[in-house]
Amino acid sequence: MKDKILNFICRFYFIIIMIFLYAPIAVLIVLSFNNSRSRVVWGGFTLDWYARMFSNRQIMDALFNTVLLAILSSLIALIIGVAAAMGISVMRRRGYVIMMGLTDIPLLNADIVTGIALMLWFMRFMSLSFPSVLIAHITFNIPYVILAVLPKIEQMNYSIYEASRDLGAGPVYGFFTTILPQLTGGIVSGFFMAVTMSMDDFVITYFTKGPGFNTLSTMIYGEIRKGIKPEMYALSTVIFLTVLAVLLLFNFASKKKREVTLI
Repeated sequence: MKDKILNFICRFYFIIIMIFLYAPIAVLIVLSFNNSRSRVVWGGFTLDWYARMFSNRQIMDALFNTVLLAILSSLIALIIGVAAAMGISVMRRRGYVIMMGLTDIPLLNADIVTGIALMLWFMRFMSLSFPSVLIAHITFNIPYVILAVLPKIEQMNYSIYEASRDLGAGPVYGFFTTILPQLTGGIVSGFFMAVTMSMDDFVITYFTKGPGFNTLSTMIYGEIRKGIKPEMYALSTVIFLTVLAVLLLFNFASKKKREVTLI
């Protein structure tokens, strides 16, 4: 009897949490099809907001900047982060602890502190523009890549690499054929984490961007005083459904790979 009550409480708690997480997103999706600018009056079903979204040059430019910034900064952070993780993994204990502490600082530090510090640094040596935002995003993305890749490095079987070297493989060929495949899970996780954090960031982007350059977050912030356009509901819906589709495809591919491995 106690187990049934406990299971009921756990399920009820889980349902409540899911409602709090996804109810706002459901409301957003419904509003994207509402033929009224009001958030409380249903004006009928429409796709006009999606058509206006794609024809709005400001939204498309901000979306392009956001995606370009996220992918480019994540790729560069991935290269630097993987190399840094491999270097940290072979350090002695004291150096390892120090480097891990330095890696954790950007994660624990307040974004406003990081944003202002980077702004002051860039204003001293360069103008605030796309390069300054790109460097800022690379800076806060690197720790996420390191923390995602490092556990995979610690679980890695170095004997495979040593065996490839004994068989005549060069250092570069051995790395790409024996070490890199073992780090694939951490690399993919670190890349997607970096992309997510880059697309989601507002504070650091706001302080390091120059005039005329906007991402989705900074553009929405600038429109808050005038009111959010319904086109942004449509854009948010497209982004959510795209991310959901990517996650489903990735999980499906991972499941198929596990099944093939077991066979």
